[in-house]
Amino acid sequence: MQRVLRVLEFEKMKKQLLEHVSSSLGRQKVEELQPSTQLEEVQKWQYETSEGAKILRLKGQAPLGGISDVKAHAKRAQIGGALASHELVEVASTIYGGRRLRKFIITMVEEEEIELPLLYEYANKLEPLTDVEREIKQCIDDNGHVMDSASPELRTIRSQVRSYESSVRSKLESITRSSSSQKMLSDAIVTIRNDRFVIPVKQEYRSSFGGIVHDQSASGATLFIEPQAIVQLNNQLREAKVKEKKEIERILAHLSTQVAEVAEELLSNLTILAVLDFIFAKARYAKLIKATEPKLNEKGFLYLKRARHPLLDQSEVVPIDVELGDSYRSLIITGPNTGGKTVTLKTVGLLTLMAQSGLHVPVEEESEVAVFKQVFADIGDEQSIEQSLSTFSSHMTNIVDILDKVDFQSLVLFDELGAGTDPTEGAALAISILDDVYNRGACVVATTHYSELKGYAYNREGAINASVEFNVETLRPTYRLLIGVPGRSNAFAISRRLGLDERIIEKAKEQIDSETNQIESMIASLETSQKSAESEWEKAEAIRHEAEHLRKDLENQLEALEKEKERILKEAEEHAEKAVQEAKEEAEVIIEELREMQKEGIAVKEHQIIDAKKHLEKAAPKLTPKQKKIKKEAAKKQNIQLGDEVRVLSFGQKGFIVEKINDKEFQVQMGVMKMKVKKDDLELLDRPKQVETKPLAMVRGNESHVKSELDLRGQRFEDAMLLVEKYIDDALLAGYHQVSIIHGKGSGALRKGVKQLLKKHPHVKSERDGGMNEGGLGNTVVELK
Repeated sequence: MQRVLRVLEFEKMKKQLLEHVSSSLGRQKVEELQPSTQLEEVQKWQYETSEGAKILRLKGQAPLGGISDVKAHAKRAQIGGALASHELVEVASTIYGGRRLRKFIITMVEEEEIELPLLYEYANKLEPLTDVEREIKQCIDDNGHVMDSASPELRTIRSQVRSYESSVRSKLESITRSSSSQKMLSDAIVTIRNDRFVIPVKQEYRSSFGGIVHDQSASGATLFIEPQAIVQLNNQLREAKVKEKKEIERILAHLSTQVAEVAEELLSNLTILAVLDFIFAKARYAKLIKATEPKLNEKGFLYLKRARHPLLDQSEVVPIDVELGDSYRSLIITGPNTGGKTVTLKTVGLLTLMAQSGLHVPVEEESEVAVFKQVFADIGDEQSIEQSLSTFSSHMTNIVDILDKVDFQSLVLFDELGAGTDPTEGAALAISILDDVYNRGACVVATTHYSELKGYAYNREGAINASVEFNVETLRPTYRLLIGVPGRSNAFAISRRLGLDERIIEKAKEQIDSETNQIESMIASLETSQKSAESEWEKAEAIRHEAEHLRKDLENQLEALEKEKERILKEAEEHAEKAVQEAKEEAEVIIEELREMQKEGIAVKEHQIIDAKKHLEKAAPKLTPKQKKIKKEAAKKQNIQLGDEVRVLSFGQKGFIVEKINDKEFQVQMGVMKMKVKKDDLELLDRPKQVETKPLAMVRGNESHVKSELDLRGQRFEDAMLLVEKYIDDALLAGYHQVSIIHGKGSGALRKGVKQLLKKHPHVKSERDGGMNEGGLGNTVVELK
């Protein structure tokens, strides 16, 4: 397998991929990358890359900074080792980087509602470890310096160190500034030797200062002396620094213990971060080479649409279309050298390996790649110099090895099959090898020079010829792959183009048998026919694109018309709502007047109700012809039945159907009022489960149709008030003297509204809260007149 990865330049591709990792964690994942042979695993890897690409497309980048491979730090802390300050900083930085990436992904999914199921699962598994990070950052700055605030003891010790240093420097500077001492000094400076403050004294004045000599210059003319006057101060300073070092070691040991306590979680985080870094590296690489996610299958079917070799200059590479494994399993590519046959072979092989490694491949959408159990390749320049094998022997050694292992789940790539030996024998061997591989069910792509193999695909079911186009005019290959057309010799055409005498060319043609000439003519005809077909296809595509453009223009125009229609309807609705509101207010005045009359004991006669109805009808807003048409069209589609809850459009009031007068008119109960309303003026809101109920006017004295309690829980306030009014009327008709209205406790708004309505209702004698066994404050008991 490693040899196949090498000859198909998989390792070179991985070097390109390495340029896109953000940390050593991702680098290690890339270095370990190997193609998988399991469809489900490959599919998951592809989905991961697609999710990474989606984030890059939407956000431009992912926050992966600050993450380091701190596995060694975590494991050393686990076994009781103390970490250095810079190692602890790396741990804190990695924890922070992981938490930031976690928040970034979770925010995209939960708040921005972007679908990233796989990355979301990884992000959720990252442990925040905030406490450890905070404690490290409170003690150590970004440069790895343990700060004074790390502990009260360290703050005190460092204060002493600064005090001693100040005293020592002050005394030494007074010596260097003294006029009597300056002539004895090599230079009027204070310096440090062996962690102690000293001054440079000339050799001849050594005895004038006493103290300790710590160093001398290369010439011996200058001695670095610690004067006796500051020895004691230097000793105190040294002791303070020793204490400082011990306190720092204690702090680092404590922080290392904190890291050890979360080492397992930290190691788990590192595993996940490595995967995430690797995923985003794949996504960035896909963006660079303009790659897409291919469809996958286990059926050996391969369809590469406008495929490009990723290691070639993407601005110059010529895309190719390759299909294999459906109508034919053997693709035989013939043609001259330097025409691009080997590049085609490597493109098929490398893109297959990339897809099976979870990488997007440089192809257009709708391309499909098979997940093969084995990929074999015998491609040029593989002869073993060390073993002194010939080109033919080297290739044949590889082919023997391939034939020992190949099966129906294999992809086999042969470059210049049968080359390096006698053409007749080589062609015969090539045909035999291709037959054997085909009979085992494998997919095979082979390149060859032999003209005998041009006829191979014509005589074998499941095989097809292909060639790389050559431009005789420019004497250069175009690198376009022509499926179904074998390569033909261009020797005569090239020779003629280069000026070879026509007499010589004709003489050479006589040396070739008539059958070969017929084959060459046939190939030339096929090329012409294919070019003509491609030209017609391009014209058809241009027409299709133009039709698509026109269709989009029409869709845009239709969308604009729909928006304009919506705007006009919205304006009409706003005008109607305003009119309805005015009508509603006038209706409420009329209803209130009737209630006041009932409270005062004034009997409301039939003719007064008729007058009130006429008043209500006059208050109804006048709809425009367009509004009437819209309302009528909507009303026609409604199947209104007895008991339905409806809205009377002209008043904006809700009510219930109590009687069907005819197909176009219904009687509607709106609170205490009953009105005849046309079907066109009704909007169906809700329908009870038992829709075939009798009209309310027919339930007098029959308690089976009206319960002794009304449950309002879960109702909207406005709907609840309508239900209470209707229920009181129904209860009176049913002959009840006492009923219960269950409204629940909740916020109290519904209870308050019920109480207010009952106090104003002319048929309510009294109301009270329910007792201990009656639901308490969640129930109101009503006594009816």
